[in-house]
Amino acid sequence: MRTLQRVFAACLAVVAVGCGTESSEPEAPSLRTQVAEVVSPNGRNLNGRNLNGRNLNNGELGGMLVSVAYAGATSASGKALTNVRLQGSAFVGLDGPNPVTGTGFTGARFVGKLGDGSTLPVRVDGITQGSGGDSDLWSYQVSFQGSDGSWNSVCQDANGGALSAIAVAGRWNYLQGVAGGGEKIEDATAFTFACEGAAIAKCMHFGYKPWATVNGQSLAGHHQACTRMVRADFCGDGASHTTDGQWVNLYDGVGVQSDSESWSTEAEWNEAGARCFTSETRAHAPVTCSGFNPIPDCGSTSHFQSGTRLISESPYGVSGL
Repeated sequence: MRTLQRVFAACLAVVAVGCGTESSEPEAPSLRTQVAEVVSPNGRNLNGRNLNGRNLNNGELGGMLVSVAYAGATSASGKALTNVRLQGSAFVGLDGPNPVTGTGFTGARFVGKLGDGSTLPVRVDGITQGSGGDSDLWSYQVSFQGSDGSWNSVCQDANGGALSAIAVAGRWNYLQGVAGGGEKIEDATAFTFACEGAAIAKCMHFGYKPWATVNGQSLAGHHQACTRMVRADFCGDGASHTTDGQWVNLYDGVGVQSDSESWSTEAEWNEAGARCFTSETRAHAPVTCSGFNPIPDCGSTSHFQSGTRLISESPYGVSGL
């Protein structure tokens, strides 16, 4: 699969979400075509925008919505919702003895957790179920309540326009350049609203839905590997090594995405980052990872049998096209 990765200056918004805008270049993102775009102005981002600017390792992380709790959810009428959980990307729960599912969560409020440990209200303003092969991808319009009492979109594009999100179980470590950065944390008490246009949501649109299986094999590992690949997180520490407007060909060993180009191998990927990478990367400059021990014969499809989830190819060398 060929993807055009947009990596303009990172824009981030509350939470884990994404900032993406359509491009007029190739065609709009579609898993069902061999050519799909990763069309966002922030390909470097794991999950979008935040209240305080760029998602770095300083105090700005304190204002980022890093997860949302299942506990404490209430309905649009203010009643407590219990046993709330995700089935795929759809919420289910109970309003008293009565089951609540799907669009029944419109107007529901959740408790969002910021990076500094504080919380804020998060509200579901609209819900749309996907269609066809993506009927398990539910889209949410989500807002947060600021300290002045006003409600603002959690997911925003570069111009501040509202974007939708996909709900996905668990949470991520948004730190960059440190051990554990970019890692998914399997937290049964929390979920993430993954904004459209950023890596977490993009990878679900590529077909790597973490709740899905192919021939009995879970795609959770492929999804996490994909979030590393989209951001060119070669070192597996949350740091991105890509630049604006990059092309990358992505394929796997389970048949979700196939090799559609005859480009040079860029890297092999698993959940922890790159298992190996070459000089033909989107970084256009040498990448050095501390303590990195690459596997030999980078790009061999036989490695799909020994831990490699994805292989990426690039038409770029260290000096670009």
